Parts: sequence; C-alpha cells; structure tokens
Amino acid sequence: MRLVVNKDNLVKGIQIVQNIVSPKSNLPILSYLLLETNNNNIHLSATDLDIGITHEIPANIEESGNIILPAKKFGDIIKEFPEDEISINTKKNNLTLIEAKQCQFKLMGLPYEEFPKLPKFTNQEIIKVNQDDLRQILSLVSFAVSYDETRYILNGILCQVKKDNIGFIATDGKRLAFYQKKITQGVNQPIQIIIPIKTIHELNRNLAEEGQVLLGIGTNQILLDLGKTQIVSRLIEGEFPDYQQVIPQASPNKIKIDREQCLLAIRRAALLATPDYQAMKLEVFKNRLVISKSTPNLGESREELACEYNGKDMIIGFNPGYLIDVLKNLTDQTVELEVTDSEKPGVIRTNGYIYIVLPMRLT
Repeated sequence: MRLVVNKDNLVKGIQIVQNIVSPKSNLPILSYLLLETNNNNIHLSATDLDIGITHEIPANIEESGNIILPAKKFGDIIKEFPEDEISINTKKNNLTLIEAKQCQFKLMGLPYEEFPKLPKFTNQEIIKVNQDDLRQILSLVSFAVSYDETRYILNGILCQVKKDNIGFIATDGKRLAFYQKKITQGVNQPIQIIIPIKTIHELNRNLAEEGQVLLGIGTNQILLDLGKTQIVSRLIEGEFPDYQQVIPQASPNKIKIDREQCLLAIRRAALLATPDYQAMKLEVFKNRLVISKSTPNLGESREELACEYNGKDMIIGFNPGYLIDVLKNLTDQTVELEVTDSEKPGVIRTNGYIYIVLPMRLT
C-alpha cells in the first residue's frame, strides 16, 4: 500500500473511529485500527466486537492495499506530524513508513486478515431519518437510559418503526422519555429493536446538521450510515417493558412556566442536593410556583416564580436532576408540567414528545 493523504483529514478520521478502541481489552487486536484503500479513498475501521465504525477519507492512492496499525500510536504520530501532506507506505513484512519531507516514522503493523471482520448488510430494511431531527430526538431521550447492568434491557433505547412513524423510548424505571416523529422513508412491516446506549453515543457524536442517516436493520444488528461514516452495532435482545401502560392521560392541572427561568431556579435548588437528600419541593398555588430545597446540616433555599396555574394547591417532590435533564434539552420558550397529586408522576408533553418523572417522598 502506498498513498498520500492530508493530515487534517486523517486526524479527524482517526478521532472518529478511535473512540471505541479499547486499550485494556483482553484481545490485543482490538487496540488496532484497519486501513483499507478503495478507489481514491482510505477506509479507517475500528471495533470492540459490539460496535464497529468505518470512516472514509479522500487520498491519492498510488498502490492499493490494507494494513492494521496500533490505533493510539498511529493517531499520536499523525497528530504531531509537522507537515500537511503525509505519505504512508507499507512493506511486505507489515512495516509501515509514515513520512513527509522532513520527518519519518516506522511503525510495525499486522496483516489485515487478523482484524475482526465487520458484518455485511444485504437485503436489510432501510429507514431514512434527517440527521438534525435524529440529533434532537436523541438529546431528549438518551438521558433517561438506565446504566444498571442488572437491568440490561434498559441499557439502550427502544426504536419502533410503524409505516412512516419512528419512535424512540428510554426509561430507567424512575422516568421515561418518548419521542415520535414522521420520517422520509418508512417500512412496510413494523420494526422494534433496542439500540445500546454506547452505540447511541457514537451516533450522536457523528450526527451533522444536514443530510440523512440510513438505518439498516439486520438480524440482531443495525447499520447506521451517515455517508462518510458508518456504524455497525449489535442490538440488545429481550423484551422492552410496555411503556404505553405508564403514559397517563393528559391532566388539566398544568403548570405553564418560562422554561429558562424554571431551569435556572431548579439548578440553584439542586446546589443543596446530596445523595441522601435529593428531593426538591415544588409548592404550586394559583399562578405561583415555589421551588425549595432543605438538606439537614447543610442549608435551605427558597425561590418563587410566576406561572399560569388554576388547579388545586399542591406540594410535590422531584429529583431536581431529572427535571434539569429535560428542561436544558427542550427548546420551547414555555413548558407545561402536568401534576395530579403528590404521589402521581409529573408529565411534560410537546410536539410528539412525552417525558414522565416519578415524584419523590419529601421528608
């Protein structure tokens, strides 16, 4: 293999695929990345056996070939290279020359056959979603995923596709986030899969403001095609809880309030939260909301905000972090928080989005 490539493009490509490289893996080969040539492009690939990422970079290919190189060392060398154009040349013994006019490195590689093969997708169901739409959806759903490994089925986001509607659902048992939206290309048969949160993070990291992402659904695997970057991932197997059962009917008791003011007030109250005393108190009166926090041996806070509310007076406790997560990701100027009583969940609904959060006992 012999080629010339732009340094900045190569650095960006290495950073994209290197995120999933595990230097502490029991399989040393997983700390390597694969370089493949194809026409006038290089394909960089990395995998941890659960997720694989491939990124395409333009290059001047003088002689085609493949090689695998230690990801971190290769990335560090390229990042520190003094010149913009870099020549990469592999020899028969897998020794790789990385050079420019004034600088040369020699790096030992391995035969590309040793690299784990990424799955090929053929005849899979294809779904098209705008990248910017998907970014917005994931920002409002992904924070509700559970990281409790004993409940592995909740360690991902449920994706449901019915005709031209796609829905994403996540829950950790204490809150639930649901977003449904129409898509540009749907399916004939309903699809229901659970995408691991690690895959979601990699997808979110690579989403752009323009363009589409193609979701290819295979047997226990998914292909996420963003054009220059492709992500292949295993899916979580199992039965996701029936989330429809926990979505309450709309309540007439709604606190309509400025989102930014409410977010800042809750953030201030959260300054006094501790692991043993997390609950924040909301006192709701006619057109008034009082947010307070009291923590023994630490202190107290109290703040009053104007709102629109005509229901019964009520006192309810919430984990402030659960409300901060949703308020900081919504873009609406005002939000409506539905409250029924101190033992029923609070609900936020807006434009196909539903967020449900369970109350906390106030002590």
